[in-house]
Amino acid sequence: MNEQRAIDFEAAEFRFGDDDKRTLEGYASVFNIKTNLGRFDEVIEPGTFTRALAEGQDVRALIDHDSGRIIGRTKNNTLELREDSRGLHTKINLPDTQDGRDLATLIDIGTLDAMSFGFTVKGDRWEKHEGRNTRYISDVDLMDVSIVSFPAYESTEIALRSMPEDLDDDDLRRRRFQVMIHDLRKNSWKISEL
Repeated sequence: MNEQRAIDFEAAEFRFGDDDKRTLEGYASVFNIKTNLGRFDEVIEPGTFTRALAEGQDVRALIDHDSGRIIGRTKNNTLELREDSRGLHTKINLPDTQDGRDLATLIDIGTLDAMSFGFTVKGDRWEKHEGRNTRYISDVDLMDVSIVSFPAYESTEIALRSMPEDLDDDDLRRRRFQVMIHDLRKNSWKISEL
């Protein structure tokens, strides 16, 4: 399942290249930063992107994760990604398109100031510390990096599904039970209609 995580430009140190409003560069993800996703914390570990980059996965740079608004791509070298000790360094050569020009303006005046990346987890582990669950991500398939309007963690429920039962909290168990009861009621209603 695809997940998305966001980071603001300040934390990502995202900026225009020297004397060039057509090139954005900075970090789409920073390692070893514990992020509160509401019901659990998450940490992106060093090496998380190593395999994806070594395989040459075709990653897109998008606006708001919209596949119809591509602003860069690794396949044609308009998006460059590399992993270093800090995180996932990202360089986007903005196209001379309406989206590219608008994006440069909106970033320049501070209207847009966040980034997100889309991924599928291939390696993670869960730990519980002082009653709080933490997910450590160690390997992903990288789908996209995106400039976003709202840096929300939209897919945290997907991550919760991968949480081992022994780390599950009582609230999550109650929610799962409620969903199961709801599904049973819905399915029994459909059966009675037959």
